[in-house]
Amino acid sequence: MKYLAILMLLGLPLCTAHPLHGAVKEEEQKTMELAQHYLESYYNFGKEEKQIFRRKDSSPVVKKIQEMQKFLGLEVTGKLDSDTMRMMGRPRCGVPDVGHFTTFPDTPKWQKNHLTYRIVNYTPDLPRQVVDSAIEKALRVWAEVTPLTFFRMYAGEADIMISFAVREHGDFYPFDGPGNSLAHAYPPGPGFYGDVHFDEDEKWTENASGTNLFLVAAHELGHSLGLFHSANREALMFPVYQSFKDLAQFHLSQDDIAGIQSLYGPPPPPSPTAPVVPTEYMPPRHRTPAKCDPALSFDAVSTLRGELLFFKDRFFWRRPRWSLQPQRHLISAFWPSLPSELDAAYEVISKDTVFIFKGNKFWAVRGTDIQADYPKDIHTLGFPPTIKKIDAAVSDKEKEKTYFFVKDEYWRFDEKSQSMERGFPRRIADGFPGVGPKVDAVLQAFGFFYFFNGSSQFEFDANARRVTHILKSNSWLLC
Repeated sequence: MKYLAILMLLGLPLCTAHPLHGAVKEEEQKTMELAQHYLESYYNFGKEEKQIFRRKDSSPVVKKIQEMQKFLGLEVTGKLDSDTMRMMGRPRCGVPDVGHFTTFPDTPKWQKNHLTYRIVNYTPDLPRQVVDSAIEKALRVWAEVTPLTFFRMYAGEADIMISFAVREHGDFYPFDGPGNSLAHAYPPGPGFYGDVHFDEDEKWTENASGTNLFLVAAHELGHSLGLFHSANREALMFPVYQSFKDLAQFHLSQDDIAGIQSLYGPPPPPSPTAPVVPTEYMPPRHRTPAKCDPALSFDAVSTLRGELLFFKDRFFWRRPRWSLQPQRHLISAFWPSLPSELDAAYEVISKDTVFIFKGNKFWAVRGTDIQADYPKDIHTLGFPPTIKKIDAAVSDKEKEKTYFFVKDEYWRFDEKSQSMERGFPRRIADGFPGVGPKVDAVLQAFGFFYFFNGSSQFEFDANARRVTHILKSNSWLLC
């Protein structure tokens, strides 16, 4: 009798006297179980409603099915017809269409515009760089239409933690194997809120075959930012998975844009305090730098948790090591209290800290957070009073030594003892022959030091003590 209402809706016989009718066919049984599970999972079909299955009066079940059909854009019949059952069998997001998870009392939003994310683990279906690219592209979908910015973390607790899991994975919302529920995400908030979980039992792909990771990630991240499902079939936030033949042409629907902008507003205009001025009439330091300008030089260069940062004027480019297209940001968008036109920057990986210099001051940064008690005076590092600013700096992670470059000389700082070493300064030409008399920025990568001077950079082999290549400074930006 448990499935009496469903049987009535299917038009199946109710007589149980004849032995041929005594057992429900296996296919019918599966149909009933699917319908009940679907209504329970996505349409708030609770315990009190389940009692209706034991009574002949099926009107509450009919109303629930009508509610589902209306939301999914089906003909509202109140019956489990073929179109309805076909829709129930399609892969979809694991977040309910009606109501919220019980822990979600309302529709929250992030109370800040600069969010962090971390990819906790990876699917074996795709190379890591493809997963990184898909997540970054999915975040960019929302960043382009809002004031939101996203910064990747490689350790610690981020606002949005992204992971792949199977079946029961610790959040009381287990996955169900291949197909059906593809992923789920939590609305904004502390702890596990904002997190995204992908079902590892799916076959994740980077194209239109299988389940496209970018499309599912973009949808789930909409939930992480505070959006629930849309009944608009053209919307990314429609709950049922929809593939795109030409992923390059993907764009948010106006329904998606209106929804996310109702929470965070539109993206800021190019210049919120002044009219737009043609670039050729702007003073050089106020122009937006073009990454492939053959004359481009950098103010400072640093690593940060596996990414490369290239600073210029008020901006910086972020570039992961996976040769992805670099992204340009305002420095103030990530670190509002930092100055522009920096002098130097370097990362001490063992401390998960980037030190940033401007004039006679320096700051310590971890991710998007500027550490307390900063800025400090550069003379606390051991520089003599005659030194007013630093031109460039780089930290050798293996030797735990940091090199500071000032005009045609350099100092060496011991990170273990936190003191400037004796015997310095020395001439750059003696310690790094072939580099040149002045340095704008320095980067250590792939076993080499890269010295930037104007629009040129010098690849230096520290073991051979010689320059091995001369490159354009912006070659790191895929120019």
